[in-house]
Parts: sequence; structure tokens; C-alpha cells
Amino acid sequence: MNREPVPAFVALGANLGDARATVLQAFEDLGQLPLTRLQARSRLYRTAPHEASGPDFINAVACIETGLTAPELLQALQSLENTAGRQRPYPNAPRTLDLDLLLYGEASIDSPRLTVPHPRMRQRAFVLCPLADVAPARVHAAELAALRDQPLEVLNGPV
Repeated sequence: MNREPVPAFVALGANLGDARATVLQAFEDLGQLPLTRLQARSRLYRTAPHEASGPDFINAVACIETGLTAPELLQALQSLENTAGRQRPYPNAPRTLDLDLLLYGEASIDSPRLTVPHPRMRQRAFVLCPLADVAPARVHAAELAALRDQPLEVLNGPV
């Protein structure tokens, strides 16, 4: 069944191993998913763990266009996490790779496995700043201003 491609936004984060290399590889891997094309990459950001422990995180956001359904995309994202060695020993544990589906077109999904838009994305500078890089119309200046006390460091220009 051919579906009309849907724009989707995925948050990327890592704080174990070579986190920067892992996030850059994850951008490439997202573009290799079935029926999916990488449209844009945000800059990379370094942030202290938020409600988590371990080393600093490298964070980013990818804009993709996909023919996968939201549940299929979630499954594919979790498969990429597993391939990168993601383990879940306890909530908010340090991670080799974390991929969160932020937005899936204009869909509103609330199921036991998936909530879209991501329920906490507007509370996190490490998500909104890179989202603003790739989709400025999806982030309001007032939202960014409200998070200015959450420090983050820009590591590079657009990739």
C-alpha cells in the first residue's frame, strides 16, 4: 500500500561512548529507513543530563519524510536504538542512543506505546532549540524564551 509521505521530526540524543559520532551516524541511519528520506539536520548541541545521570548529552533533531505509519516509524526508531546498543536498566539511564518521535505530520496520537506530539518536548531547550533549526515555524520565540535558563552549547553549524 502506497501512502502519501508525511513530514516527521525525531529528537536524537546520546551520552555514552562517542556520543557525537553516534548522533551523526543516526542521522544517516534515519535516511536509510524504508520509505523514508532525511530532509534536514539541526546543529548539534551539548547539554547536561536533564532528569537523568551520566555524562553530557549530544542532542539534535532530524526532519524526515516518511511513508511509514507512526507505529512503524516508532518500531524502526527503537530498532536503531537497539542496534546502537541502547539498554534500559532503569528510567532515564545514560544511553548510547535515544530517538524520540516528536511530531508526525499534524497527527495527534495518544496510545499506550506512542504519544505525538511528544508530551514534554516544549519543556526542554535541548529539543526545542534543534527543532527550531529545522522547523522554525513549529517553535514560538516565547517558548524558547521560557527555557532560556536551561543551558546548552551549540557545537557546530548546520550539518
